[in-house]
Amino acid sequence: MELDKRKVVILTTIIKNYLETGEPVGSRTISKYSGLNLSSATIRNEMSDLEEMGYILQPHTSAGRIPSDRGYRFYVDQLMEKHQRDLVEVKSSMLERVDRLETALKQLVRTVADNTNYAAMVSGPSVHKNKIKFLQISVVDVRKLLLVVMMQGNMVRTATVNLDGTEELDFNTVLSLNLILNDELAGLSAVDITEGRCAQIFARSRYKATLRAILETIKEMLGAEAGEPQIYTSGATNIFKYPELTDSENASKLISALEKKDELAELVREADVDSQGGSHQIQVYIGEESPLQNIADCAVVTANYALGNGMKGTIGVIGPKRMDYEKVLEILSGLMKEMDQAFQ
Repeated sequence: MELDKRKVVILTTIIKNYLETGEPVGSRTISKYSGLNLSSATIRNEMSDLEEMGYILQPHTSAGRIPSDRGYRFYVDQLMEKHQRDLVEVKSSMLERVDRLETALKQLVRTVADNTNYAAMVSGPSVHKNKIKFLQISVVDVRKLLLVVMMQGNMVRTATVNLDGTEELDFNTVLSLNLILNDELAGLSAVDITEGRCAQIFARSRYKATLRAILETIKEMLGAEAGEPQIYTSGATNIFKYPELTDSENASKLISALEKKDELAELVREADVDSQGGSHQIQVYIGEESPLQNIADCAVVTANYALGNGMKGTIGVIGPKRMDYEKVLEILSGLMKEMDQAFQ
């Protein structure tokens, strides 16, 4: 006997209700929550078939049914298969989007440099306080778990969780931990996983050492997303069009900043901080106001673009203090709108 669609719906309804309530599930509950327009007698016949096939158990006479290990296995395999399909689709779409974005950013920075006649830079999108959509843990061996986390922006991260081996994890325990972690962490970022939140999670399971190891790994994983951004530059030779920037010391400092990128990464961080808590997306730094002290004889104009889901980056123009501010501001304002619309 095979599981047809109707049996799958009934089995899934039994498992979901049992996971939620811990109570045996009867035909009335199945009729109410399954969405199947079946009589109680038909549902009971289907339940008998599922019991005969080993997917559910009847713990007491006249009681409802509960899932067997085989039923749990079928349910989790279905979930795993669905999540795997989702992950494959997300990875494929994200790779395509990243390739498209990288090409667009390289073209963008050339366009800015050409249109302004100044040096230009643009940072690839970083993820600001990225939040968890869902996660999944699975056992590799007694001392190791595989952790898969999908975050906003459909970014997928995997990590290995090392355990001390003192807590044995059977199938039902792993299922329970998955449910607890998703219930508690979905929609949270690394900064939201506080000691209080961890204590709340620990209170729901006796497997505290395992949960602690998982939570520490998640924090490290999300914290790593705040790494140095990818930065693209163009128009370095434009600085030689301005006599005040062409003496050997100034030119050397500016070219070094554009090549090494570490100072530009600091500029990106500064622009991000300056834009917090207000509506100003564009920042103008003149001379000594610049976060880049090595090029304090220049003016720097930055604008933040947003791609949704917390993903954002910075466009910057570096030139003499006598730059055409009106033209630069107009160009950056237009480019921000185009970036926002192109990648929604």
